[in-house]
Amino acid sequence: MPNSLVHDRYCTEIIEQTRLFRETIADASLRAQVPSCPDWTLRELAVHVGNAHRWAGETVRSRSTSAVSPKDVPGFDGPEPSAEAGADAAGLDAWLAEGAQLLSDELRVAGEETPVWTWFTEQRAGFWARRMTHETLVHRSDAALTVGVEFEADAEVAADCMDEWLEIATSPLAAEHNPSLRTLGERAGATLHLHATDTSKTAAAEWLITLGESDISWLRAHEKADVALRGPLTDVLLVFLRRLPPTSDRVEVLGDAGLLDFWLERVSFE
Repeated sequence: MPNSLVHDRYCTEIIEQTRLFRETIADASLRAQVPSCPDWTLRELAVHVGNAHRWAGETVRSRSTSAVSPKDVPGFDGPEPSAEAGADAAGLDAWLAEGAQLLSDELRVAGEETPVWTWFTEQRAGFWARRMTHETLVHRSDAALTVGVEFEADAEVAADCMDEWLEIATSPLAAEHNPSLRTLGERAGATLHLHATDTSKTAAAEWLITLGESDISWLRAHEKADVALRGPLTDVLLVFLRRLPPTSDRVEVLGDAGLLDFWLERVSFE
């Protein structure tokens, strides 16, 4: 389905989501382990986000038709860690802000339709604008979870994040790289309904997912299903991104809870 946000909005959101990410980690210990990404410290999470921005920015800037090597990306891997009090956090903060701005600027110059390499079927700069918006949003939720602060997302951005996640996670390309997706056919015909309870009827955020024998289909719809996940849009998104357990009292699961678990165990996208 078409993107629900325009290219300029994504370019703006990359900077805004990075600003919010930077604010989230500003007073935190960069050595803290990230519960939702247990192999990373908070500093490593931040470097991952910044590296993604700079790598995508260089891909767009160079109009590359193949994957860009990290060694060809200026500033990749961030500033050297500093033992001086506050210096590491300050240097990392400045590096994150610079990388987001560089990416946003390159995307604006290129425009949405400029052909560039991506790892998905969509080979244009607009892919990176959308992907990096949501990459930053999701990892901001990881930072918030680590620090122990509330995570909130703009409704339009969160709904588009869910759309993009479903587009990628249910694509044939994803099934090629994630064998567990192929086992979803064991529940062929089963349906899942996602229902955001805090959006208006005119801007309803609801999805229906249908499992097939060899594929997965989905659409925006209000329909009965074998299992329904209901709650605030941000929390529904976090459950589907496996950042919030479906047993949380922030959401409600109606119907076949085992089907939702079956889906979450097999479908992942970072």
